[in-house]
Amino acid sequence: MPRVAALYRYPVKGFTPESCESLTVQPDGRIQGDRVLAFRLQDADTVTLEDGSEWWPKREMICLQEYPGIARMRLRYDDAARRVTLTVGGAVLAEGGLDEAGQRVLTEAVAEFTRVLPEAARVRRPGALPLVLEGDGVSARFQDRPRGFVTLHGRGSLQELAQALGQPDLDETRFRSNIAVEGLAPWSELGWTGRVRVGAVEFNFDHTVIRCLATHANPDTGERDAEVLTTLTRTFGQEQPAFGVLMLPSDGGGTIRVGDEVEVLG
Repeated sequence: MPRVAALYRYPVKGFTPESCESLTVQPDGRIQGDRVLAFRLQDADTVTLEDGSEWWPKREMICLQEYPGIARMRLRYDDAARRVTLTVGGAVLAEGGLDEAGQRVLTEAVAEFTRVLPEAARVRRPGALPLVLEGDGVSARFQDRPRGFVTLHGRGSLQELAQALGQPDLDETRFRSNIAVEGLAPWSELGWTGRVRVGAVEFNFDHTVIRCLATHANPDTGERDAEVLTTLTRTFGQEQPAFGVLMLPSDGGGTIRVGDEVEVLG
């Protein structure tokens, strides 16, 4: 029986993942504590959702797709204290809470680090700065899509992709999934339909995840060192570069854990 091999959440959009023993899936399809904060450009185009909340496409945020070099900056978020610590090369770059003074310290540090990256012309243009730190540190709001989803990939698919790329140690965190599963046949998850059970939580399969340039970035160095998109389309014959799947809870959510069984219910 396939099982959950690893679980991840990403407290700040585009930054360091957290490996977790368990994750709480909310009824709205988002993971508790996942993408609860985001650094956005000052002049970002804002989308107002049906519930009145604001959301920004990832091109309007500091993220790996646009600024792969930010992978060199490590981020730790303390949920209880609602405090962010940024380090580079093991040295603390900045630390602050979500109050006005703390946000100013953090946004200035991220802007200063980002604006000197070769790929950061968009940050250097007039109107982009100062950055804005969005979010209350609790509500999961800043997924790639306005409708939050839980993302899953199989390690069998990862291994085949790694072999095709000639990188046997390809790090799965470059795909920023919430759930990694051991024991699935390579690419089998891309053919799922209907319902999927992970531990005690049932999900409806929604769609495959069409990937972007963020997956080319090494999650440690920020170097674009793996041509993931063209390998998926040319080597594996995909019409669009898909890796992993999007799911929504069908029964109100719940808690999933490392080691939980994964079953396709059809």
